[in-house]
Amino acid sequence: MSKTEFVAKPETLALLRESGNPINGLGETTVRRPSPFFWHPPDKHPFGDLQAESRNYSRKCPGAAEMFKAAYQHPELIPLDSPPKSGTAAEFDSAMREFALADRADMVGVTAMNPLWVFEGYEISDPWVIVLGFAHRYDDIVQLPSDEHNGVGVTDVGRQYARGTQASYTLANWIRSQGYNARAFPGPSADALLLIPPAIEAGFGELGKHGSLISRKYGSGFRLAGVTTDMPLLSDARDLFGADDFCLNCRVCSNACPPEAIGDEKQMVRGENRWYVDFDKCIPYFVEASSCGICIAVCPWTRPAVRPNLLTKMAKRRADKSGESDAV
Repeated sequence: MSKTEFVAKPETLALLRESGNPINGLGETTVRRPSPFFWHPPDKHPFGDLQAESRNYSRKCPGAAEMFKAAYQHPELIPLDSPPKSGTAAEFDSAMREFALADRADMVGVTAMNPLWVFEGYEISDPWVIVLGFAHRYDDIVQLPSDEHNGVGVTDVGRQYARGTQASYTLANWIRSQGYNARAFPGPSADALLLIPPAIEAGFGELGKHGSLISRKYGSGFRLAGVTTDMPLLSDARDLFGADDFCLNCRVCSNACPPEAIGDEKQMVRGENRWYVDFDKCIPYFVEASSCGICIAVCPWTRPAVRPNLLTKMAKRRADKSGESDAV
């Protein structure tokens, strides 16, 4: 996929009425909760018109409107009117994972709730976060971005969001049928829960230079949904396999990004030094390109034929570093 020069339309830039980077906490050295942002209700952030324009563009792609419509349709949560069933955390955890994977999810992880993952102005009282992952069709997402003639890529984005919506609500209702509280938090519209940090803690993978997760199973080719609950569960561990180290010296996504929004160095964001994508550069292209996804499509980790070799290479590199540390 070759990079094309991008110049935003004046009418698009006119809707970017203020910088989104300070709202995201770029440059802040103090840890805090995230502020409501793009994909939240438009009265909670200054980009409502830009958000609406983005939806207008993406709905023009063949097949995308139907898929994104499905992403907003879900069953109602059933009443929580029965006492909690008895059982151990291990029993509930095993049954929950079996149910989720048999339903629609391709990945399931669990971690304890951290209040820093809850957007300002929202509250979540449940002690556990279940993260669900939904794999893209690789042959589809490599056709991102989409347009009014070819909607294959963005349609698969909508398809995975729709799977996430249905799966998260279905799982929440299964948990509620066991007598425990549960709430669903699917994409694409953000709600109370920030999904990437709990996904990292739940063992889904590492944050990539492009601002998305990299997993050892699907690279960056997957979407997330979440469920919070008070059902007793068992926490997963982080999965560190070298993706972050690899990103330090890889420029595939940054070279392919038309608006050049992906930097080569980590930056301080709400008290954490991490990879960050420049919102003010990214979002005008995202809007006009009917969503994007170039960065996750070109990521070497997303390529099925490349990923096994990368895992082997990074495992060896980590083992060599560990050996050097032991020798010292």
